[in-house]
Amino acid sequence: MIRRKRTCWTAILMVCVLLTSGCSIWPGQDDSANNKKVTLTLWYWNRSIDDKLIARAKEKFPNIELTAQKIGGDFKAKLKTTLAARSGEPDIVALNDWIMELFPSEDRFYNLYDLGAGDIEDQYLPWKWKQGVTPSGQMIGFPMDTGPTALFYREDLFKEAGLPSDPEDVTRQINSWDAYAAAGEQIKEKFGGKVFLTDNIATVYNQVISQSAERYFRPDGSFIGMDSATVRKSWDTAVAFKEKGLLANADGWTPGWNAAMNNGEIASFVGAVWMKQVLQEAAPDTSGKWRVARAPGGDGNNGGSFLSILKSSEHPQEAFELIRWLQSPENQLEQYQTLNLFPSAPGVFDDPAMKEKEPFFGGQATGPVFAESAQEVPNAFFGERYPSVHNIITRRLNDVAKQNADPQQVWTDTVHRVERELQR
Repeated sequence: MIRRKRTCWTAILMVCVLLTSGCSIWPGQDDSANNKKVTLTLWYWNRSIDDKLIARAKEKFPNIELTAQKIGGDFKAKLKTTLAARSGEPDIVALNDWIMELFPSEDRFYNLYDLGAGDIEDQYLPWKWKQGVTPSGQMIGFPMDTGPTALFYREDLFKEAGLPSDPEDVTRQINSWDAYAAAGEQIKEKFGGKVFLTDNIATVYNQVISQSAERYFRPDGSFIGMDSATVRKSWDTAVAFKEKGLLANADGWTPGWNAAMNNGEIASFVGAVWMKQVLQEAAPDTSGKWRVARAPGGDGNNGGSFLSILKSSEHPQEAFELIRWLQSPENQLEQYQTLNLFPSAPGVFDDPAMKEKEPFFGGQATGPVFAESAQEVPNAFFGERYPSVHNIITRRLNDVAKQNADPQQVWTDTVHRVERELQR
C-alpha cells in the first residue's frame, strides 16, 4: 500500500515537472512555450533592403513573425507623424542620412549598445558607426549602406580635350578643386562652350563640404559660424565654378539633368556610388564612355542608411538579432550585388564581387575606387539642424547660378537668413 502511494506521488511530481518545464507528455502536442512567435514590424523604403533578403530572414528566424512594410511617399514625414502620435509605431525602422534630426528624440529609441552592438563595432567603418551615435553616447542607428563619393567623367570627352583620361592618371593629376576647375576651362575652350565641366552649383558646394570633418555645428550643439574655413571654401569654390562658366545649371532628378547627361552636355560630376544607377538610367546612350576616379579635393560621403529599434517595441533583443543578421557583412555584400547598396563593412571590400568589371564604365571595375574612398571619409558631426542650414545655403547659391545674383550680396543675405533660422 505504501509502495503504491509512493509510485502515485512520483508520477504526479513528474507531471508537474514536465508541465512547469514546458515539455509535453503527449506525443504531437504543440509546445506553446517554446514555439510561440514574437511579432515584429519593419518599416523600410523601396530598394533600401532586398525583398529576397527579407524573405530569407523569415526562414532564418522561425521564432519571429516578421511583417515588413515598404513605405512609399514621404517616409520621414510619416515616421515623424507616427512618433508624434505615439501610436502605430513599427518595432524596427530604416532611417536615411537625416538620422541626426532624430537625435533630440533619442529616448524614443533603444540604445543598441545595451543590446550587444558593441561586440561587432569593429566590423564596420568607424565614421559610419559614429553617425548612428547621439552626442550623449546612445547608439540609435545600426549601419546599413554608405555613399562614398568619386569623380564620374566622360573618358572620350576628357581625351578629346587633351586631359588625362585613364582613371589612375585622372586621380593623380586632377586631385584638387583648382585642378578640376582648370580641366573645366580646357573643356570649355575645346568644345566652344557646348560641353560643361559639371552639372550645377549645389553639387560643387555639397561635395566640397562633404570632404571636411567640419560642418555647421559642434557636438555640443553650438553653431560654428558662417565664416568657418570649411563653409567659406565650399561657397567660394562653388561661386568660382559659376563665374568661370563651368556649370550646366542642370538640377539633379530632373528630365533636364537626364538629357544633359545623355547628350554629352556634361563631361563630369562628383557624386556618391549610388549615382551609378542614376546615371545608367538617365544616359543609356553613353554606355561605355564613363569612367570613375577619386574625387578632386578628397573623399566624402553622400547618403547612406541605418536601422533603429523604437522604444515601443516589446521585443528589442529579437529585433536587434534580426538587424544584426540583415546587416551582417555577408548580407551587405549580397545587397551590393543585388541593389548596389555599398557596404559599411570594409571586411568585404576585397571580395571578387566588389571588383567585377562594368560595361557601362568601359569595363572598369569601379568598386575598388569607391572602397578606397569609403575608408578615407572624414568623421563629421552634423547636428539636428544641419538640414535647415544647409538647405538655406544651397537655395541661395542657386540664385547666384541661375539669376546672376551678386555673390557677395547673396552671401550677406544668406548669413542673416541662417542667423534668423537658428533663433527660431
